Amino acid sequence: MLDWNVRRGQRRATITCVPTQIDRYPTDRQVDLATGTLKLLADRTRLRIIWALLHGEHSVNELAAHLEVNPAGVSQHLAKLRLSRLVTVRREGNRAYYAVESPHVRKLAEEALFHGDHLVGGPLTHGDDIETVADDADGVIRVGGNRARGR
Repeated sequence: MLDWNVRRGQRRATITCVPTQIDRYPTDRQVDLATGTLKLLADRTRLRIIWALLHGEHSVNELAAHLEVNPAGVSQHLAKLRLSRLVTVRREGNRAYYAVESPHVRKLAEEALFHGDHLVGGPLTHGDDIETVADDADGVIRVGGNRARGR
């Protein structure tokens, strides 16, 4: 945490260490698995898929329409995400519905996107800028949100 103290008209940074729940170094295996997860999320399409799935389960075709990409490409990305256990699949007849169920994946995606928002636009109130995804009457998935900057 970074606190700014003002003394005699000058700003001085005071760094305060915030305690965390992690009190030991990760093992090599944990670092390798984390690196693999971050590499998977580093793909633009996969991150957009994860973001859409944070708001509920979707089929391949729904995701493809929402992201405006080829369903075959979405299917390939979902296969990688499923094998890495970042998404789950539920089958209903011959259709598959994908979802993100891990709070860790949710937090990773949200924090990465919030961090990107900070880099391009400054600090935000994170509770207000989570975008919502909903099906419209015509079956098209619309994305909208309320930004903390007064939009």
